[in-house]
This record gives sequence, C-alpha cells and structure tokens, in this order.
Amino acid sequence: MPPKAKDKGARKKKKNSGSDVEAESKHRLAVLEVELLRDHLALQRDEVRRAKASEEQLKQRLQILVAEREEARSEGKAVYAEMSRQHRALQKEMDTRSRQLEEEIRSLREQLETCQREAEAAHRAAQQALNERDQSLTQLRAHTADMEAKYEEILHGNFDRLLAKLRAVKPQWDGAALRLHARHKEQLRQFGLNPLDL
Repeated sequence: MPPKAKDKGARKKKKNSGSDVEAESKHRLAVLEVELLRDHLALQRDEVRRAKASEEQLKQRLQILVAEREEARSEGKAVYAEMSRQHRALQKEMDTRSRQLEEEIRSLREQLETCQREAEAAHRAAQQALNERDQSLTQLRAHTADMEAKYEEILHGNFDRLLAKLRAVKPQWDGAALRLHARHKEQLRQFGLNPLDL
C-alpha cells in the first residue's frame, strides 16, 4: 500500500510541474504581446507627431503664398496705375503668376487634406492599439485570476485528501503503537523489570 501512495504522489507532482511550465509559458507570451503592442503604439505616436509637424509647415507655407499672391496683386495694381503702357504685359505676367500660385495653393491644400486624413488614420490606429492592449490586459487578468482559483482548488483538494488518508490510517497506527507498547512492557517484565520504574 505505501509504494502505491508514493507513485500517486509522484504523478501528481509531475502533473503540477507540467501545469506550472504551461502557465509560465503563457505568462511570458502575454508579456511579449504587451511589449509588442507598446512598441506599435510608440511608432503610431511618432507618425502622428510627424504628420502634425508636416501639417503645420504646410499651413505656414500656404499663408506665405497667399500673402505673396496678395502682394503681387497689389504690386500689379500699382504698376498699372503708374505705367499704363505696360499694362498688357504686366497683366499677363500677373495672371500667370496668380495661376501658378493658385495651383500651388490647390496642391498644398490637397497635401494638407492628405496629411489630415493620415493623422486621423494614425489616431484611429493608435486608439485601436490601445483598445487591443486593454483587451489583452483584461483577458490576461481574467486568465490569471482563473488560474489562481484553480490552483487554490487543487491545493485544498489535495490537503483534504491527505487529511482523510491520515484520519483513515490513524486508528491502525494507534493500534500498532499500543501493541508495540504492550510487547515492550511484557519483555521488560520477562527480564524482571517494572516498566513504571523506567
């Protein structure tokens, strides 16, 4: 009977060891996933910052070009008033310049809209990454709590079974101890000794 109990104990230890290794592997995988999500989020934030900086530069350039266009128009009016004989040539030049500036303004506005769309997309991606990270953390916490509950249940079960076995064996141990005690007392009497004197 005792060897079988030892074999069962060994099998339980191996099973618990396997569960510990599996739990450790899952924990490490979860930590790696969290780190990857953090790195991805940092990259998304860098992209958002670069997009905002580019957007600000484009706005400044647009303002400069608008001011240049307005200045060019003002200069054209002054030249027209002062030099009527060069009116047609100057008007043609100013119209050309105005069209170029308007084309550049249109192009810059399109670039600005593109940057805004990219910034919004980057913001959505960053928010999604945050949501996924929060979801992963929630799942990890739930999994950890579930594992703790299962381990606690296993420990309580093992302790309960051990106590039940000890209670079942105790009468046998008590009986064996009493028989051994009685045998020793009898042997002492055979040698002429009183057990109470020892």
